[in-house]
Amino acid sequence: MKKLRKLTTLAMFISVALVLHVVEGMLPVPFTVPGIKLGLANIVTVIALMFFNFREILLIVIIRCLLGSLFGGSISAFLFSVTGGLLSAAVMAIIFYLFKDSFSVIGISIVGAISHNIGQLFIASLIISDFRLYVYLPVLMISSLVTGVFIGIIVNFAKGLLIKNISKLGLDFNDN
Repeated sequence: MKKLRKLTTLAMFISVALVLHVVEGMLPVPFTVPGIKLGLANIVTVIALMFFNFREILLIVIIRCLLGSLFGGSISAFLFSVTGGLLSAAVMAIIFYLFKDSFSVIGISIVGAISHNIGQLFIASLIISDFRLYVYLPVLMISSLVTGVFIGIIVNFAKGLLIKNISKLGLDFNDN
């Protein structure tokens, strides 16, 4: 029964991430710089660090990116999304599991946003075979700070609500 509960919870996390991805796609983009997004689906990835192991987090990211691209993207959108998402998840997991006493949730979220943008910039430079795209990096780093703080604040709020209801999820909380 515990495996079924875990699988069901994973499916719920994937569903919420996908809904956030779709909702974000419908929001008007207030930024004049192309490629900058809030990264609402990353809320789920940051929260998943607290409940799931690394393999399960990667599964959430891959399925969310795949389904998000199928619902409204393209192959290139999938490549950008999955590269940024996997790098971001890996870096955040390393920080969370090894250095969580030194980083707040907001700090982890900022590092995740930075990693996500670096991953996307890397795949873009490979696709078009032009590493001059890295000139765009300072702009992306500033946006990463802003969006990382925003996502981190939301995660802190959601984390409090989830901790109150953790027994209903049947999961252990990894933030000891």
